[in-house]
Amino acid sequence: MLAKRIIPCLDVKDGRVVKGVSFVNLRDAGDPVENAIFYDKQGADELVFLDITASHEKRKIILDVVEKTANDVFMPLTVGGGIKTLDDIRELLKSGCDKVSVNTTAVKDPFFVSRAAERFGSQCIVVAIDAKRVIKDTSYTDDETWVSKPSLKEVLLENIKDRLTWAISTHGGRKMKRIDAVKWAKKMEELGAGEILLTSMDRDGSKDGYDIELTKTIAETVSIPVIASGGVGNLEHLYEGLVYGKADAALAASIFHYREYTIKEAKEYLKSKGVTVRL
Repeated sequence: MLAKRIIPCLDVKDGRVVKGVSFVNLRDAGDPVENAIFYDKQGADELVFLDITASHEKRKIILDVVEKTANDVFMPLTVGGGIKTLDDIRELLKSGCDKVSVNTTAVKDPFFVSRAAERFGSQCIVVAIDAKRVIKDTSYTDDETWVSKPSLKEVLLENIKDRLTWAISTHGGRKMKRIDAVKWAKKMEELGAGEILLTSMDRDGSKDGYDIELTKTIAETVSIPVIASGGVGNLEHLYEGLVYGKADAALAASIFHYREYTIKEAKEYLKSKGVTVRL
């Protein structure tokens, strides 16, 4: 059995690590490079670095911060935020990251994922999905030109009043899209994504635990690895996401940033519960 991964996440704004609730009310959580070095020494399996306002502010990711981080850590590094072109991916990979995470650009042009996978390999293309439970009266921003294409139309939301479902959001949670998160995950796999970074907008920063139903549904829908994200408040939540949610990796931020738990404590707890981890 493959070992489950524990992944700290650095949400970065203006060169500083921040944490909030549902992507708002952000508070400072330190320097990204210092945080990265700390987690590397603690034995984190990977690190995710997200420039959370790059897409909203229509600018490129902070390459110098990425390069400094990559130079000082030895664990795999995934970087996302503001990636718009294949050249952006190339620059990030040259800066030292191992994988890139795309969200907004994939929604604008789903075939960007296939072009990126063909150019750089599926193993380094992560599609981030920020999912939120939706109801009949949810307001959407529909400005994509591809929605009428037969090969993609299947991912659009239908009959939401009759079933529990999730839509996806972009621009750091600022825009809701009429796209079924579960069907979207499957389509991204078909187009070449090597991994799904799945965040529950409803749980993000809440410390109430992962949205297990969301995580399990998508993990059972795709065959590529799924990283669970959004809502971790204690070590039991990590266990639930990996075991009940069937995720391949558990991502957390505040419980590690504010030193509530260490990576070592998390892994020892999971091992005591029968979860295979790297110690």
